[in-house]
Amino acid sequence: MQHHLEAADPASSLEGLQSVLFFESPVEIYTRVFRQLKPRTRPPAFAVEFCPFANADSSIRQDADAIRVRISDLLESAPAPVVEALAFILLGKLFRRPVPRIYQHRYRLYLNRRDMRRRMHLVRQIRGRKFLSDPKGVRHDLEEVFESLNQAFFDGLLGRPQLGWSRGASRTMLGHFDPSHNAIVISRIFDRATVPRIALEYVMFHEMLHLRYPVDHAGARRRVHTREFQAAEKVFPRLAEAKQILKEL
Repeated sequence: MQHHLEAADPASSLEGLQSVLFFESPVEIYTRVFRQLKPRTRPPAFAVEFCPFANADSSIRQDADAIRVRISDLLESAPAPVVEALAFILLGKLFRRPVPRIYQHRYRLYLNRRDMRRRMHLVRQIRGRKFLSDPKGVRHDLEEVFESLNQAFFDGLLGRPQLGWSRGASRTMLGHFDPSHNAIVISRIFDRATVPRIALEYVMFHEMLHLRYPVDHAGARRRVHTREFQAAEKVFPRLAEAKQILKEL
């Protein structure tokens, strides 16, 4: 009697794996991905928890008895391939393994969807806390700085967001615009006599441009400083001088 062994069809094997994926629990997905990354190591227990974070954040840590994964509940209803992509990303970081680009692309593509951006924006508004101090500092009034720049560069047409100084005099986070809370926060380092006003004006102008030119979302790409943004920034007078001051800070 002759026995014929037929070669497996790669396409059907892939389809079978994809079919299984849709019926796996998050714990089963993480266990399978662990086996793919460390095939010679017995998988530990996994504890996967969805948490009410203020953003689409996730974390992973390994204890003596289990690997614990905490994921934003924004992703609780995400399709199984997205959960799988995040598993590759988190476990890759935990074990310092390179993450295949396909999983990074898949995860970013999902977060960049219009409906997801809308949900994240709403969640940040509801759950996120925004510290805002009085815009009047020791030497500068942020409202006055904003309005003078608004008239000079935007014909006074920009609606004024919430303005405030940061808690501390940060040298790394000089300023930022938070669209969820419609707020511009400026580092207190610029409220000192030793820092020229031109540096404060440039940082404020930069953040005001974020009001004028929102983040561009296309597919998995997210461009914060678009071409229009960069072109508009060059209009600022004494730009090179201001940037040099920031470097010295």
